[in-house]
Amino acid sequence: MAQGPASPAQRSISIMFRPATRPATRSPMITLMNSIHSSAPRSHGHLHKPNAGEELHITFITKDGKQYTYEVAEGDNLLDIAQAHNLDMEGACGGSCACSTCHVIVDPEFYDEIPEPDDDENDMLDLAFGLTETSRLGCQVKMSKELDGIRIALPAMTRNLQSRDFN
Repeated sequence: MAQGPASPAQRSISIMFRPATRPATRSPMITLMNSIHSSAPRSHGHLHKPNAGEELHITFITKDGKQYTYEVAEGDNLLDIAQAHNLDMEGACGGSCACSTCHVIVDPEFYDEIPEPDDDENDMLDLAFGLTETSRLGCQVKMSKELDGIRIALPAMTRNLQSRDFN
């Protein structure tokens, strides 16, 4: 099985500052260096391990054209699968169908096998960058036997709109 690229969050170092408890004779640089930690990012969901003989296959095509194929379980959604394999899919709303950052483009051969999007998904898709006839939100598409072998393209960009109240 192919391994996906490391996410930007995995490549970055999170810095946590904690109160200095060392004697004042230590230099500030040593105190800072002792307070730097790195930790792996957490995905919003988790994957189920497929039962032997019941594996489903999905291929993601990244923005740079590379293809990664994975074995997954029925019921897992595309957002969770992509994030678990460190593919570049944000999912800013945590998979609650409240943004368009998990926008994907589904292979036309499989598009009709996916249940129709509901009104909430259609509203969010209207905000997606590079919308196509076979666009869907990854958080709303669950793997099923009918989708075994599906190919999913990740769009060149995503759009994350936030409303702000400046009053």
